[in-house]
Amino acid sequence: MQKIILSIVFTLASFSAWAKPQTLTLDLPTMNCAMCPITVKKTLTKAEGVTNAEVNYEKKQAVVTFEDTKTSAEKLIEATTNAGYPSTIVSEKKP
Repeated sequence: MQKIILSIVFTLASFSAWAKPQTLTLDLPTMNCAMCPITVKKTLTKAEGVTNAEVNYEKKQAVVTFEDTKTSAEKLIEATTNAGYPSTIVSEKKP
């Protein structure tokens, strides 16, 4: 019984090891009002795999941390574009 439990624990631990958190900075040049960052942040945080999103109105940028097994930079760009805020990648940090 202990071997089975140990096997399950190692299996579950290995699944989480595959997910690599990444940080992406997006440029959002069409943000032009005080409500824009709120909309962009909501859009990004609703995307599957996003663990954190911070939007800066003055810089017109968003910094997004996400799990690469659940979403991608392309999907996040698509999400902001569908919300009315086309974005481009400024920088990407991979572990």
